[in-house]
Amino acid sequence: MVAQVAAPRPEERDAGTVTVEAALGICSVVAVFLLVLAGMGAVVGHLRCTDAAVEAARLAARGDRTRADEAAARIAPAGATLAVRIEGDVVHTEVSAPLSGGLLPGRWLHARAVAVLEPGVAP
Repeated sequence: MVAQVAAPRPEERDAGTVTVEAALGICSVVAVFLLVLAGMGAVVGHLRCTDAAVEAARLAARGDRTRADEAAARIAPAGATLAVRIEGDVVHTEVSAPLSGGLLPGRWLHARAVAVLEPGVAP
């Protein structure tokens, strides 16, 4: 007489699969959330660089270079640098700042602005 061994029930074979699927799903959601936050941080940083470049160009065009430097330092992200160049009657500004967040190390944000010198302001 041959003993028959019953095949394992489907419930026994699948034990723990829901836990694994839930863990993978949660990890995926967290990873996507972190990427979205990093992207939003980059966009906000770029907008701050753009605002700083525009404000610095406007103030430099009025002949107030000191306030242009102060405004750029106040508006731009931490670690930002301001470059001001005057060519003829046009002021060019560029603000550069390191991308914060740590997901893309070594990346920089750049923004440029241009303004025409106000009448009576010497280059």
